[in-house]
Amino acid sequence: MIFNDILKKKDQLLAPEFAKLFDQILEKQTHPGDLLLIKVNGFYNPEVHTWNNLDKPMSPYMIGPNSEGHSEWSHYSFIHNYRTQAIHPTNHDIYLKEVEWSNERSEEVNRLNEKEGLSIQMEMMIYLKIWEADLFIKKLYQLVRLAYGEPYDWHFKLPRDNKKDKSVTGLRHEIIRLKVRDRLKEDFPNIYAAINNAYKSQIRNSIAHSKYSLIGRHIQLNNRIPVEAPLYSISFEDWTDIFHDTLMIYNQVIRIFNEVDSTYSKAVQSTDLLMEIRINKKDPVEATEYHLLKYRPEWKDWHFNDSSTEENTNTEEKNE
Repeated sequence: MIFNDILKKKDQLLAPEFAKLFDQILEKQTHPGDLLLIKVNGFYNPEVHTWNNLDKPMSPYMIGPNSEGHSEWSHYSFIHNYRTQAIHPTNHDIYLKEVEWSNERSEEVNRLNEKEGLSIQMEMMIYLKIWEADLFIKKLYQLVRLAYGEPYDWHFKLPRDNKKDKSVTGLRHEIIRLKVRDRLKEDFPNIYAAINNAYKSQIRNSIAHSKYSLIGRHIQLNNRIPVEAPLYSISFEDWTDIFHDTLMIYNQVIRIFNEVDSTYSKAVQSTDLLMEIRINKKDPVEATEYHLLKYRPEWKDWHFNDSSTEENTNTEEKNE
């Protein structure tokens, strides 16, 4: 269940800091096209070297949704449907009074608890769709890099099947905690606190492996390990706080990229709809190249404007 009063309180804390993060990126990014590269999903695809149906060699440095972008749109559709349909009509404190146990209202309270339990299991799916999503993690990672004056990382890579792959940027939990959350702690304390509260590996693993049970108004975590995963259970109220922080972080990232759309579409009005981007290459040798992307207002998308005929990217706005 989603409670507007909780969302509003969290929005008051997070919206100003995400706006500050956006402004800091515009100020600190080392090339004016770097923020746009996050939006169009610049990526390195070495598989092009194995393609044998090309008329001429193709650059492995591409833009476009790629598989993680198509996944993101599928997940977004599911999440957006839930967050617009699951809004509870009352404030959270009023709801808590409705579920207070009494013998006289036992039937009603049990019914409400069962309904909330079903809602929580839907939210668990959303929790994974956000914190496990390749592109969402990539966006957070790239935003933080740009905010601290580091270039867009074309070689960002998450682990796949090969756990010994040394070319990966890091494990998901390492990137979220060390390369996103902890780097924001000093300058963006509210974003840090929200991620710290929302992202918990034990809860994520418990959901992913179905090692939990709903008993009363608690979620029993059946994957407890002393020190590494110390939680026995969390209350429904704790889950509500965790989920609303997750949802607000997700909403704010969407808001940032809607701002990116607006900022860059306006910026290219005086440049024949062209924006320069920088590619820091390692393949075939380390080099820096500059290319032009062209904006198509009728499609709200970007594509390479030179001989690199890379994949186009869909940049349609999402609703916050």
